[in-house]
Amino acid sequence: MTAHSLFAPVPLGVETLLAEELRALGAAQVYAARAGVSFSGTLETAYRACLWSRTASRVLLRLTEVPAGSPDELYEHVRALPWEDHVAADGSIAVDFTGARSPITHSHYGALKVKDAIVDRFRDRTGGRPDVDTDAPDLRINVAARTRSAVISIDLSGDALHRRGYRTKGVQVAAPLKETLAAAILLFAGWPESAAAAGALVDPACGSGTLLIEGALIAGDRAPGLLRARWGFDGWLGHDDELWSTLLDEADTRAEEGLTRIPPILGVDIDPRAVEVATACVEHAGLAGRIEIRQADTRDVEPPAEATGGLLVVNPPYGERLGEGEDLGVFYELLGIRAREAFGGYRFAMISSDDALADRVRLPLRETHRVYNGRIPTSVRVYDVPALKVRAPVSADSMFANRLRKNA
Repeated sequence: MTAHSLFAPVPLGVETLLAEELRALGAAQVYAARAGVSFSGTLETAYRACLWSRTASRVLLRLTEVPAGSPDELYEHVRALPWEDHVAADGSIAVDFTGARSPITHSHYGALKVKDAIVDRFRDRTGGRPDVDTDAPDLRINVAARTRSAVISIDLSGDALHRRGYRTKGVQVAAPLKETLAAAILLFAGWPESAAAAGALVDPACGSGTLLIEGALIAGDRAPGLLRARWGFDGWLGHDDELWSTLLDEADTRAEEGLTRIPPILGVDIDPRAVEVATACVEHAGLAGRIEIRQADTRDVEPPAEATGGLLVVNPPYGERLGEGEDLGVFYELLGIRAREAFGGYRFAMISSDDALADRVRLPLRETHRVYNGRIPTSVRVYDVPALKVRAPVSADSMFANRLRKNA
């Protein structure tokens, strides 16, 4: 089978995780770069990356690199490419254009020149032309312009891969965590190993439940792309529908078998709206009965009785989009206190943009990973919660917790 040159963009700081994923999916020549990973593989490899990668933002199949020292030079070289091999004359296209130190400084203008080149080629050869459809095109073209050249690729994913298909439409919680970043947090924290050992997953401030759902998908060997209704290759003339159907059948079988391996997963939130949204997302993900969502105060969360260890994970407010003006430090301290009170022996992971706030959980730090949440620089911190000890009836920790609760 033909080997293709491929590239998968990824949030900054997550490149090593994605490289590991791609190698496990059979990719060759895997090289992590800034905000992306290049690799090679057959069409099956590319399809598996689309279906199974938990951290990639997109999967791009590289066609060629052309000279692009000016808009006109880019136009001429794009027009010379055999676009009739990739999209029908009566189909539809969309162009995404980015530039780094390129003489073409306006992304919209660059995309327009590429679109004109493709349309003009079809018009000259067939008399017809593809339409432009920015929402659901038959072919989405990605152009990454450089100093004097541009890499032309087909976007096989179509829509961004973090859109798994389980989020409810309409009402949402504020500043939800992207699914790809949620998966990265869980992978950094060693959740696959913990889940394999039947460890529990608990989120004490679960919001819309993204960390919980991604955790269940990992534990249950569920392909994150299994619920998506549409892909970027659906209207591509190079698409192999038989191969894709085979991969979907395999993923369906693995997901069905994996349901029995999902360990206890619990999320709580004090906001009834968040509980409602999280419950709906869990149902849409086909995980009803596998994830428990409760309305409760973070300070009262208890570990599942049937588990003896696992992962406590949270995306707390950190003042960039949520929690301005609040004493967030108290909340972080309470997180650490509750972890020590009830989750001894667990691992604890959280994402935060404020190191000083994160330090206030006062837990033994295991490792730190610097990542970006959108444009916000953050860190994923992984802690070890000390094992529970036999304590006196009233401990200093409890007295401190009671004082914080009173102040809060």
